[in-house]
Amino acid sequence: MALRFLCIDPGTNGGNCPAVFMDEETGDLLFQGWTETNEGTLTEASTHSPMAARESMVRLPARMKTMVLEALSAAGKDVR
Repeated sequence: MALRFLCIDPGTNGGNCPAVFMDEETGDLLFQGWTETNEGTLTEASTHSPMAARESMVRLPARMKTMVLEALSAAGKDVR
């Protein structure tokens, strides 16, 4: 599997940072972020989409919103 790096949190020093990647073969998105552990957040999210045993929720900082949208737009139709 080849990954295309899309963006990284600009508010960190470059190590252990939230980041977004795309699987070149499938177009799937991969998010590296902080594992969400707040029970209230997880419970609220599960009212919309119950989480399977192999799923997890990750949090990206708000400062990455524009960057993520720009990266996805630049990736164009490759993102599925």
